[in-house]
Amino acid sequence: MKKHLFFVLFFLLGVVGLASAQITGTVLDEDGTPLPGASIVKKGTSIGTTTDFDGNFSIDVSLGDILVVSYIGYATQEVTVNSTKMNIRLSAGVALTEVVIIGSRNPNRTATESTVPVDVIDMKELNNVAPQVNLNQILNYVAPSFTSNTQTISDGTDHIDPASLRGLGPDQVLVLINGKRRHTSSLINVNGTFGRGSVGTDLNAIPAAAIQRIEVLRDGAAAQYGSDAIAGVINIILNKSVNELTTTVTTGAHFTKNANDQTGGIDGESTNVAASYGIPVGDNGGFINFSGDFDVRKEYSRMKEWEDDIFNLYNTVERVASADGYDVFKLLDDDVNDVIQYADQAGIDRNGATTKEDLRTVLSADATAAELAARGLERSDFNMRVGQSSLRGGRFFANLSIPLDDKGTEMYSFAGISSRTGNSAGFYRLPNQSRTFTPAYPNGFLPEINSHIKDQSLSLGIKGMIGDWNVDLSNTYGKNSFLYTIGNTFNASMQNASPTLFDAGGFSFSQNTSNLDINQFFDELMSGVNIAFGAEYRVENYDIIAGEEPSYSQYTADGQRITLASQQPSKDFFGNSRPGGSQVFPGFAPANELSRGRSSVAGYFDVEADFSEAFLASFATRYENYSDFGSTLNFKVSGRYKANDNLNIRGALNTGFRAPSLHQINFNSTSTIFDNEGNPQEVGTFANNSRAAKLLGIPQLREETSQSISLGLTAKIPDANLTITVDGYFVAIDDRVVYTGQFAPTPDAGTGSGGVPAVYSGAQLELFNLLRQANATAASFFANAIDTESKGIDLVLTHDYFFGDQWRLKSDLAGTFSKTKQVGSINASKILSDAGLVGTYFPEDSRVYLEEAVPRTKINLSNSLTSDKFIFFLRNVYFGEVTEATTTVANQQVFGTKVVTDLSVGYKASDALTLTLGANNLFDIYPDRAEDQFGNRSGGRFDWSRRAQQFGIGGRYLFARVNFTLK
Repeated sequence: MKKHLFFVLFFLLGVVGLASAQITGTVLDEDGTPLPGASIVKKGTSIGTTTDFDGNFSIDVSLGDILVVSYIGYATQEVTVNSTKMNIRLSAGVALTEVVIIGSRNPNRTATESTVPVDVIDMKELNNVAPQVNLNQILNYVAPSFTSNTQTISDGTDHIDPASLRGLGPDQVLVLINGKRRHTSSLINVNGTFGRGSVGTDLNAIPAAAIQRIEVLRDGAAAQYGSDAIAGVINIILNKSVNELTTTVTTGAHFTKNANDQTGGIDGESTNVAASYGIPVGDNGGFINFSGDFDVRKEYSRMKEWEDDIFNLYNTVERVASADGYDVFKLLDDDVNDVIQYADQAGIDRNGATTKEDLRTVLSADATAAELAARGLERSDFNMRVGQSSLRGGRFFANLSIPLDDKGTEMYSFAGISSRTGNSAGFYRLPNQSRTFTPAYPNGFLPEINSHIKDQSLSLGIKGMIGDWNVDLSNTYGKNSFLYTIGNTFNASMQNASPTLFDAGGFSFSQNTSNLDINQFFDELMSGVNIAFGAEYRVENYDIIAGEEPSYSQYTADGQRITLASQQPSKDFFGNSRPGGSQVFPGFAPANELSRGRSSVAGYFDVEADFSEAFLASFATRYENYSDFGSTLNFKVSGRYKANDNLNIRGALNTGFRAPSLHQINFNSTSTIFDNEGNPQEVGTFANNSRAAKLLGIPQLREETSQSISLGLTAKIPDANLTITVDGYFVAIDDRVVYTGQFAPTPDAGTGSGGVPAVYSGAQLELFNLLRQANATAASFFANAIDTESKGIDLVLTHDYFFGDQWRLKSDLAGTFSKTKQVGSINASKILSDAGLVGTYFPEDSRVYLEEAVPRTKINLSNSLTSDKFIFFLRNVYFGEVTEATTTVANQQVFGTKVVTDLSVGYKASDALTLTLGANNLFDIYPDRAEDQFGNRSGGRFDWSRRAQQFGIGGRYLFARVNFTLK
């Protein structure tokens, strides 16, 4: 048995003896300074090592082999092994010359040599000079094709920022860590923001301190990496450094004219503490690196004051009665004598009204001005928190590599854990609304959403040589959970019995991916051929967890939970039904609770051939089969022609797909959605296999499919140290999944208000009853409603200039110019068409979210001037115009272009200590204000759009940073 086990391990680990030599050496920069952590890889293999603190390395290769030597910020070199002891000098280069591991499975391909555009972002440099500390905002300001902004008044989306690439959806970009698929968030965005109806990856669960570099592939890659890669791929490479402790403390706040509800001053304070440390493992370049951070972010608000009605005359009666020691809850009794008594005591002219019906007319009149004065309040006391939610969280990542022999066999692992709690607020519940139980909240209340977000992941793998083939076997697991606690709120239908804090439940999503990847580089074929193939098995599970009963239930006046359509909810004095559930976010009911899983099996084949020194072509195909909707086959063809040593022309053609997420297939809940005028409505989201979907003709979800083409060039001007890349693209997506508008049952007669009951029959009656059971008045769904086309141009220029021996100026100009539009007819069923509901299936505001709610043009110019003592960083970002997403075309205000400037100055007090001061949005730039003529200010709630966000509404942010490094 032991003998058999030995041979199995021998096969898996690829312990194959080859004639080799022990090569030692040192990697230095142009000035002879050792470069710790430089990568040395035998060309065409996974055999490699990294340099130690003194720049030294040791590797087993044969004389005549070629070593690929790379280091962040330096030009990659290929060196032929001609001695057992070597000194290798690297010259300062640009990120585009880094060896990349996305876009090509050739282990030697650099960004400028690739057939598709790849940006390489040096995180170590950004962590020193940039104001941003969370990953979404770092990428938003450094990668023009990437967009992400903090949202406001959007339920859970206030706590997890949606992000996109090339203006496509948050769920159309795939995220990898060290080349392995990263799981998505458990949150699905159903509120009024960009990316509505989609599920993205929570990038802010990854500490920036743990990242060495980020590779952004700006091209469709589903044929290589599978679902979600329609827009491109973001690959995060974790730290590998050892014998170096780096600690960073960043603190700052918004110093802006619109702080503190536009009164000015300071708000939104934040602090981030980060650290990273690596330990060598063994004598063959092994390591384990630990990185993490902890941060605290305070909320801010940019609402000036509420401008519409707050109190009515019935609130006046309540105030006078309460001052008299009377229990105002008793005013709801059918005996109206007490109401009359206190109305008279308040000096209200009843115009002879003595019945409840007549008193309702009289007491519904506005009394805001008088009540504010009588209660000693101001309009700003009724403000919402329009701006940034507060967050507190910590993240920890570990990255491990253990060489198992001197032939390149390596066991590796990386793992992460994060925990984040957030607090945001919803729409203010005013005292003159039926949603406010005024005996408990005489002046109304601001309900709060408290989030508890946890994320964990673990990847474990082994790679090495089996014969001449590189073999990589790995398994990656990830899970994200999002739980809600709703505070400072009320279930109005429970009246006096309601608590003010609710466990509203939540959801979780887990994913386990097993990969086998095999490749070999044949340098003797043509000018080099790389063949890769492999397989993937993925298992996913999505869970919805119910909250406590009062968080989702509606009750009658005598405290009975409503389970039948014949039961009537409790009512306010004016006869309006009081809503059930925890206000701002009704909890998940047992009927919503579920656990759904699926699996997928995939196989891929990838060949990349250098037909000559000038011409490179590649072909990739991938077959994938899902247990819940079937199979898909995709391909990608790409090529690069080297016109000369300094000019490459490249292009790609591919098909792609995105499987509908388990969230989109199974999510069901009831949420409070506010329309364009700020009126609340309880909207139930129903799954596509529900009876409500069948009644309306909503079909089952299927995968999105795409076809895309790209064409570009890369050019180098060595004498000017200038590199240029220009890439154009076109992406057509069929059967794109969107979140529909709100379907309400159509009555045969009556209106359902003003005392005239609505009458329903047939399918409309059944739909009415289904909504009633869900405590909702309208229904929404996820549907393959539209086809879209996206096109654009990406431009990147990188320049280096040296001033003598002391100063280096590095400049990067990057821009994206894109446009996405819905094309063809809306993919509505005959039932929807016959009922005239096509405009609800894909409403006008959804079109704007898709096409115009994020900048279609973004240009970034970054300049970094460094010496041995100083670091000056200046960045200007141009944000293109965006449009307010409303269902009424006349209300679609266009917000103009803006330029945001970042500036920081760093001083290297010693080799270990660097001090940095700086600003994000130095000149305190804000988007255009919402104008009254467009009707989107919602009574003063939104002076700046909450639906169309260019760069946020925080204003100027000043920060200080201390970086301490011990080697």
